[in-house]
Amino acid sequence: MRVRYAETDTMGVVYYANYFVWFEVARCDLLRAVGATYRELEARGVLLPVIEAHCEFRDPARYDDDLEIATTGALLSPVRVEFRYEVVRQADRTLLATGRTVHAAVDGQGRPRRLPADVREVLA
Repeated sequence: MRVRYAETDTMGVVYYANYFVWFEVARCDLLRAVGATYRELEARGVLLPVIEAHCEFRDPARYDDDLEIATTGALLSPVRVEFRYEVVRQADRTLLATGRTVHAAVDGQGRPRRLPADVREVLA
């Protein structure tokens, strides 16, 4: 991802909330790469709301920085999944931030629902 001007504050630093947007983009890309897009999961009756989110900022990202957001997923239980993120500036390989989100698998009424077996398998 390349930092856009609109993502920075008056100090020229990326506004903190944008990291969570980038986490979502990276998480969607990871799910797509393993064959389980959000759209496909929702069509199967599984929603993945965020129930926990954390980000630790180590060094600021700035306008026009080219960033890599490395993402991994891990199954915490049949109805809970955790994603971990590392944001690295490409130019000097500096680790800028680390984070994690935890998601509950629920149905359309918000009741816990097991993740599909194929999704559990790739995250196990």
